[in-house]
Amino acid sequence: MRILGIDPGYAIVGYGIIDYHCGHFSVVGYGAVTTSAGIPFPERLNSIYKDIQFLIDKYKPDDLAIEKLYFNTNSTTAIDVAQARGVIVLAAESGGLSVNEYTPLQVKQSVTGYGRAEKHQVMEMVKSLLCLKAVPKPDDTADALAIAVCHAHYSGSAYSKICMEVKKR
Repeated sequence: MRILGIDPGYAIVGYGIIDYHCGHFSVVGYGAVTTSAGIPFPERLNSIYKDIQFLIDKYKPDDLAIEKLYFNTNSTTAIDVAQARGVIVLAAESGGLSVNEYTPLQVKQSVTGYGRAEKHQVMEMVKSLLCLKAVPKPDDTADALAIAVCHAHYSGSAYSKICMEVKKR
């Protein structure tokens, strides 16, 4: 199963692509889609949409995993991130991917075993689980990989059972 994990934003969209097969991870690619503050917001959204479409076409993931929005302060930022998230979900739907949403608590629980883990703990576990030499930068990229790992854990239990059945044959 190939998973495209997304940490949504409008200045930086972190992405991480992993393959998950029978309980094992391998990193396919990761990085960030960035937009400049100086261009009109609709153009930024269009750029995000096109870049996510490009990633879907290039890596051909089976699923998209994206973080659910949670904001308790700046509502203007929340609305802008929600719009960026909308074009990301649209690109995934247009690309035929299933869209899977996870809360920050679910991601932390899945990656570290503790839903209230600190950011640095999540980053170190991503590095460890994916056998990376360093924590990916920017942080949005590491967050996207954590979201992909979370999806593998949530969806992978049924997938792993299938793998075990196939191995027994």
